[in-house]
Amino acid sequence: MERDPNNRASRVEETGRRIGRKLGEAERRIQKELQQVIDYLDKEVVPTVRDQSSRGLRTAAEKLSKLADLMDQQRRPKP
Repeated sequence: MERDPNNRASRVEETGRRIGRKLGEAERRIQKELQQVIDYLDKEVVPTVRDQSSRGLRTAAEKLSKLADLMDQQRRPKP
């Protein structure tokens, strides 16, 4: 049983086209999902992190100020 080389070549080409279409579809889905992740990060995560970070810095500044006051009190000579 001898195989037709032209038929095999056309099957390989068709398989290549099918794979190409599937990869194209996968790429479009991945790009869409990636854009949704980016949008979520921009709208939800970044503002929360900024808010929490500024609050944390304010808390740290208050604690450092209190520590500096305590250190100043300890350096003063006691009457």
